[in-house]
Amino acid sequence: MLADAQTASLRTAQTVVRLQAGPSAPQLLSLQAPGKDLWINNAAEDLITSAEVDGHPVPLQWKLLANAGHADAKRVSYIYETQNPHLRLTWEWNARAAIGPIEHRIRIENLDPHELWLPIQDSFRYSWSVPAKHPLRQIYIDKGAGKPTPVGTHQVEVSSDYTWEGKSSTYAPDRGPREIIPWFMVERDGTQGDGWYVGLEFSARTHLTLERARGLLQGSVGLNSKPGPFRTRLQPGDTFETPPVFVGAFTGGRDALGNVLRPWIRQVLNYSGTWKKPDYPMLVNNSWGSGMAVDEALAKRMIDDSADLGMEMFGLDAGWFRGVGDWYPDPKKFPNGLAPIADAAHRRGLKFGIWVDWAQAGTNSEPGALNVNDPKVRDWLVADTPPAWKPDEFVGRSTDIGLPAAKAHAQHELERMVTSYKLDMLEHDGYLVTRNCSRDDHPHAPPPAGSVTTVNGSGVAMPDTSNSTDVSYHAVHSYYEIYSHLRKEHPDLVFEICNDGGRMVDFGSASHGDYFSITDSYDPLSNRRAFYDASQVLPAAMLEDYVEKWPALRLENFRYMLRSGMMGWLTVMQDTNAWTPEQHAAAKEEFALYKEKLRPFIRDADLYHISLRPDGVHWDAIEYHDPRRGKALVYAFRGSDPEEKRHRFVLYGLDPHLQYRLHFQDGSSPDRAESGRDLGSKGLNVTLTYPNSSELIFIDEANEPQSLVK
Repeated sequence: MLADAQTASLRTAQTVVRLQAGPSAPQLLSLQAPGKDLWINNAAEDLITSAEVDGHPVPLQWKLLANAGHADAKRVSYIYETQNPHLRLTWEWNARAAIGPIEHRIRIENLDPHELWLPIQDSFRYSWSVPAKHPLRQIYIDKGAGKPTPVGTHQVEVSSDYTWEGKSSTYAPDRGPREIIPWFMVERDGTQGDGWYVGLEFSARTHLTLERARGLLQGSVGLNSKPGPFRTRLQPGDTFETPPVFVGAFTGGRDALGNVLRPWIRQVLNYSGTWKKPDYPMLVNNSWGSGMAVDEALAKRMIDDSADLGMEMFGLDAGWFRGVGDWYPDPKKFPNGLAPIADAAHRRGLKFGIWVDWAQAGTNSEPGALNVNDPKVRDWLVADTPPAWKPDEFVGRSTDIGLPAAKAHAQHELERMVTSYKLDMLEHDGYLVTRNCSRDDHPHAPPPAGSVTTVNGSGVAMPDTSNSTDVSYHAVHSYYEIYSHLRKEHPDLVFEICNDGGRMVDFGSASHGDYFSITDSYDPLSNRRAFYDASQVLPAAMLEDYVEKWPALRLENFRYMLRSGMMGWLTVMQDTNAWTPEQHAAAKEEFALYKEKLRPFIRDADLYHISLRPDGVHWDAIEYHDPRRGKALVYAFRGSDPEEKRHRFVLYGLDPHLQYRLHFQDGSSPDRAESGRDLGSKGLNVTLTYPNSSELIFIDEANEPQSLVK
């Protein structure tokens, strides 16, 4: 340790960090789970070494301002400056909750009178000392995107010479390497061991790296600099901030980590006002089961049936508007506008929300439309449109909301829609946060010479270039500011993050939205797979499964379909008026059960992944356990295998010294009592007669003395 260095520590119940401010660079010295071995970091922070001034690189000499920093039980910050050019760098760590990880960010402020260009500054770099033969395992998670991948939750042995990079942006491709939820964990000592993890709280083009070699485990987390070189403009008085990260330690394995991280996200990142709503997460009926054919008559029929079924919100999906970029009701479909639809929903006790791809422009020329042929709008686009270009039904040309004028227009339009359409929920979709742009007069870095300036489609397929990450950086900040403003003006408004299914599932979005569409495939298996993956790190109440029409020959299959989307936020995406009377009655019972008994678990309980990831053939299950109420719940699903009629699931969290009463919701087995010891060692036996069926098992602590429980 340097003789003239400053040191400090921060801690939560699970994580302790030791920090040091050296004369020219700070350093994370160590990370530790209390009572476990230290993760010792060998490298000081790699601060940027130059800045570009008037087209020329200028070396930076950082110097600690010894008396300018801050240290208390919740926050530590060290301040560095360089004089020519004059920059100030703040290296900060925050423990914003008593549990979970500790957040870290770096801010660079331009105190110079000149405009500067900065190179990439990583959010976090690490270099842990790890014996070469020490077993390590990495776990990371794919985004659900168009369809969950065959693996989804990856568990990989970190052998010598291991190299890995995980990428995240607002568009996870369906082909090639899937983008990840921007997080990973490293576990040592095998199953149920201890370890550390890191996550990114930002929705731009980011990456996380991990490599093991020569006794070191090292890598970086932050903006994705490829293809480079990365440059970002910093005007006098402006501040560049690296994407915030959270870093934590854990013991007890993956589910133990999740049962700390999910409450931390709820407490630190999520909007607290939403969690105060007693009907969160909600039961929603969405019009997309009828596609673009929705109109006033269908919407009102759906509202009436939604109320009869006991649902809580009607979501009007794509098809209600005059055209892409023209976010006014189609007068042929909704001759009276959307306000009467909202009134009809509200009269029946339902909330009302709409789908809107608000960052997209089209070709409609009506007043208020975002028209690509309008000279004012043309400069907002990520690229020019070719002659005779037309938008698709609900996808147009992306605008760059990082441009102040485009941002202001979007903010004004959203305010108009929320107010005039009487919205309780706003769902955004499409290419909202652009990751590439051909313009050289926007706030982001200009594109390289020779870049494509005229493209077909929405702009999604434009190749990433050296300015792509800076484009996304500015667009993300605008997106966050727009939604923060809406939240301030409409604190009860609920935000759904769609983005073509689960392509924008990240922790930055979690701090600005209320729930995610986690995949763009809606069959039972895809829904359970996407939930299995995302629930490793995100609160179950935030995870929305859309339930589409699916072959259900028996009521058991129908319940299986519904319950595959009922482990978190449920949105039905089919014509409920077409259900048989028996299906309608069964759904009404399921929705009542959801509100009375399932939702409290989804909101507040610990969650355990008590089976392998669903494959649709064999059994799978999840367990909720709420130690505060002495209750547990198991969702059990039988796959398509005609021979596998029974299965045994080992449960977690139960007290081995207590007896528990088991209630099988569908009566697949008689109610009975079993000990916590047996349920946690021998397991819970479940038998189901039919393939593609399910059961809900409610488990309560028995009140009678153990000797009286049979």
